[in-house]
Amino acid sequence: MHTRLSVNINKLATVRNARGGNMPDILKAAKDIESYGAEGITVHPRPDERHIRYRDVLDLKPILSTEFNIEGNPIPSFTELVCRVIPTQVTLVPDAHDAITSNAGWDTSNPENRKFLAEKCRIFHSLGIRASIFIDPDPEKIRMATETVCDRLELYTAAYAQGYGTNPEKALAPYYEAALEAGRQGLGLNAGHDLSLINLKYFSDNIPELAEVSIGHALICEAIYDGLKNTVRSYLDILK
Repeated sequence: MHTRLSVNINKLATVRNARGGNMPDILKAAKDIESYGAEGITVHPRPDERHIRYRDVLDLKPILSTEFNIEGNPIPSFTELVCRVIPTQVTLVPDAHDAITSNAGWDTSNPENRKFLAEKCRIFHSLGIRASIFIDPDPEKIRMATETVCDRLELYTAAYAQGYGTNPEKALAPYYEAALEAGRQGLGLNAGHDLSLINLKYFSDNIPELAEVSIGHALICEAIYDGLKNTVRSYLDILK
């Protein structure tokens, strides 16, 4: 199947916020990224608004022509924002309020987590929003994730990225098993975190039924050298 590229634009907002003003212009950047061929825009607003702000999310929705994916911990303010914006997809991530970046998937072996996520997914489903949950490549947790009534899983790929340089096959193995289990459970599959031009091809070529990858930090860093248009198109070439 064709794997879609959703570009996370958080890092562009980090640069803007560091100086104040509106450079780079987040709205223009998102539209430009779409024009380069990206099939989605991802944002991950956090409560401290250190990169993407809630106002950005509201302003982005009416101008985007591709899929809009909003990631975050479904605390009340985040849930309210998503229900107001009604993106294509919401990705639920168990971030602590002071997390530098996402560092773990949901522990779906915990019945309270499953209940909490199911309540949130039902709210989003009532508005026609596809619900995905961020999860580690653990087949047992994936089986339990079916009780959250989510539509998709996003595999947390940091471990793959860390292990790729020394043993790609070993690094990929748990993700391959996780993908097979997701398929058996009838769940769609996304992936993200530390995927890059270096490690994406091996991952996307070997993970079955991978619907979408969400890539931000590496893509923006690579774009410093190669330009945003060229970098987005390099990712699209890999996914073809």
